[in-house]
Amino acid sequence: MTGAILPTAGPLAGRAVRLEMLDEADLDELASLLVDPEMYAQGFVMVHRPSTEGAARVLARSLFLSGQGEVDGRGGGCTPYAVRLAADSELGSAGTLVGTSALWGAEVRNESIHLGRTLYGRRWWGTRVNPETKLLLLTHCFEDCGYGRVAFQTDTQNTRSQGAIAKLGAKREGVLRRERRRSDGTFRDTVVYSILRDEWPAIKHALLARLR
Repeated sequence: MTGAILPTAGPLAGRAVRLEMLDEADLDELASLLVDPEMYAQGFVMVHRPSTEGAARVLARSLFLSGQGEVDGRGGGCTPYAVRLAADSELGSAGTLVGTSALWGAEVRNESIHLGRTLYGRRWWGTRVNPETKLLLLTHCFEDCGYGRVAFQTDTQNTRSQGAIAKLGAKREGVLRRERRRSDGTFRDTVVYSILRDEWPAIKHALLARLR
């Protein structure tokens, strides 16, 4: 009998960020992040940069809302979160949408889930936003939902993403070759990382130390 359950829609609250279920009302704000050319210069290579806000909104829906409401516990569906600032600070005004991240591929029988589909606006790169977001989501996975493995995947060309995942303390498992087609027709090699339940206490301690 498994101890894992499906992730909830939130909210998950930290000092700097608050996570709530992503919905259609958030797409305009996400679209404004997707039109930034710097995103694509820094390794976000799965898709072409949209040329208009309207195209960016369509892209945001397909990237981040796909699978919402379809989580079945057997690997299907996705639980996406809007990441917003929790309070006024040097990072910006409370309520500002700074990005998104999601839990997907939940397999409750195997106690396994993926954390990804993450995007932040350039202004918040290198701040406490990502480590606190990941702390909230990993705590939810391991402590609230009972998962034994949380996996991360990213493009081999996205070295910035790989660095952020490794900095969390996730272990690099290997590369899935020619795993997924990019929008330009080329195929990506996917790097896989994971954190296991017995590794989580030390990783949580390190994340809390970073945030302090």
